[in-house]
Amino acid sequence: MIKSNYHIILNCLVLSILLFGCNPTSKLVQEYYSKHDNLLNKIEKDYKVLYEQNPLAIEFTDQSFNYISIEIITDAIKYIYEFGIKDERLKDTLLKYKINPLKVSELINNMRDLKCIWINMLDYYVEEQKNMLVFIAIRPVTMNSPFINRKYYILTYFSKLQYFDKDGNLLAKRKQKRLRQINGDLFQRINDKVCFTISERFR
Repeated sequence: MIKSNYHIILNCLVLSILLFGCNPTSKLVQEYYSKHDNLLNKIEKDYKVLYEQNPLAIEFTDQSFNYISIEIITDAIKYIYEFGIKDERLKDTLLKYKINPLKVSELINNMRDLKCIWINMLDYYVEEQKNMLVFIAIRPVTMNSPFINRKYYILTYFSKLQYFDKDGNLLAKRKQKRLRQINGDLFQRINDKVCFTISERFR
């Protein structure tokens, strides 16, 4: 039993070091953002405009990034459609929900260029007030480690300035040292509104 607990603790420690210690992968995420920040920021802004037209989420469902699943929420009902990115039915479906098909096509192409596998809007609460953030998952293609290859870069775009501890970890509130979790993951600072983590889940 003691040996079993020892291995559990050791595994947790190794994972923590990989994510937030002297982890070269964390540096890779920040370098990735610095290299592609203009296009990533455009993806985030374009998605928010489309979301205001009608709430939606987009996921690439294949490794070649040629097929998507699109979730559209209306009247508290979630509709899920799957298309090839050049399928004419995609345009017809978007028009049905009064979503600009040209803007969606541009968003999809930009996501495809950066291997963004998933984009969605999530809500979170601060002092009982609802806030929204844009959640972007990226499938990395340049990692060499077999362990890290099974993980995703996750970027979160907050609408308001966030608070961090001295190590750059995202805090739940300004006056608390409790770390904020999103989908069960801890995040670190890229700038005052953008954070990142490396996760086994992309959604």
